[in-house]
Amino acid sequence: MGLRRVLAVWAAKAAEKISVKVFHRQGVTWAGKIALAICPNILAELSKQVRKDIFVVCGTNGKTTTNNLLAAALKAEGYRVICNRTGSNMLNGVAAAFALGAGLNGKIEADYACIEIDEASTRRVFPFFKPDYMVLTNLFRDQLDRYGEIDLIMEILKESIQSAPEMKVIVNGDDALSAYLAKDSGNAYVAYGISKPVQRETVQEIREGRFCKCCGAVLDYEFYHYSQLGSYHCSKCGFQRPKLSFDAEDIHLENGLAFATEGRKFTTSYRGFYNIYNLLAAYSAARTAGLSLEHFQTMLDAFRPENGRMEKFHIAGTDVLLNLAKNPAGFNQNITAVLEDPSPKDLIIAINDNMQDGIDVSWLWDVDFDRLRLASVESILASGIRCHDMGLRLKYAGIQAQIEADIEKAIDRKLKDGCGNLYVLVNYTALFGTRNVLKNMEESR
Repeated sequence: MGLRRVLAVWAAKAAEKISVKVFHRQGVTWAGKIALAICPNILAELSKQVRKDIFVVCGTNGKTTTNNLLAAALKAEGYRVICNRTGSNMLNGVAAAFALGAGLNGKIEADYACIEIDEASTRRVFPFFKPDYMVLTNLFRDQLDRYGEIDLIMEILKESIQSAPEMKVIVNGDDALSAYLAKDSGNAYVAYGISKPVQRETVQEIREGRFCKCCGAVLDYEFYHYSQLGSYHCSKCGFQRPKLSFDAEDIHLENGLAFATEGRKFTTSYRGFYNIYNLLAAYSAARTAGLSLEHFQTMLDAFRPENGRMEKFHIAGTDVLLNLAKNPAGFNQNITAVLEDPSPKDLIIAINDNMQDGIDVSWLWDVDFDRLRLASVESILASGIRCHDMGLRLKYAGIQAQIEADIEKAIDRKLKDGCGNLYVLVNYTALFGTRNVLKNMEESR
């Protein structure tokens, strides 16, 4: 088996390099698929070599950012970390993270592993290793034609969590669905969250967690942060937001983000209130594992978002910000982040309906696009395979959008006739291609 593992590692590394250099594709999924074909037990063999703890990050939104922040925080403390930072989070992507992180001798030299896992894929990954910690970010409605209702995902996650009874869960206590799942699983858990309201709610959102999962009664909310996240309790059975072990306080959203927890203040150039949760989740996970995080602020100062999560580019005099938006809750928070910038701006929205996206795009009608009818939004261009659906949705919001299916042509148009401040919001399969276009443009212009 040692020889097969070495061959699998070599093949995975070769496949990833060929995919990037020859086919200009990410290559991670193929690398993992090839590694598993050669050595089906490679995940079990390599994960055993991690010297300390294995973290997994699950949840609808924020997985990639939280996972990468956690990995960066551990590295800042001087540890070696295995991480699937590209966001490839199904079985093949997880296998690739370990195979590509191994040396040519087929061995892992790592203190920790930070592994993002798609919720439905946990039942395929957990048989190979039992994580020490799970970070559970949130549970929102997402790609119903692929994953079904939230109840199905919660059942899968419960099954996976209970299969690792020694694993401690670090849960977003402000999300009633996630908090109930952590409680119902029987595993030990700690909660993080934001105990006081931060901003006045202006979004008309669908609330996924309106009903108590314990008894079915309508939950009473003292306030909402966004979507179903907030301070809640059930007046019928007593279910309530758990006590927060890590509470974000003194939050400021001007010129980036600032917050305090455990008496320590942190700042970052990141935008978007929802990123407070991602930052707090990463901090809470590392602290729960016993790390002091003396260099957390230093890590934040150096951290640069990648893989299309609030990633910045500068092309021919235009500032471009690329971000993923793949479901109603995430899209509404993206819109909030865009509108936090008071300066004139152009906006491109690219929507695909490939298998990985979910072919049902009716979720677009649950997004509050009406808020984009502001003078500071100088133009909106709909792109991607379903650009006409996006254009129609914007028309019903009272917005006349330009249409250009080809994302490269769309970006080029806004670089030529835009205001010099461009936001690009894309769903899942549009992300990698759009990022490549922006990187190539940035390097060549």
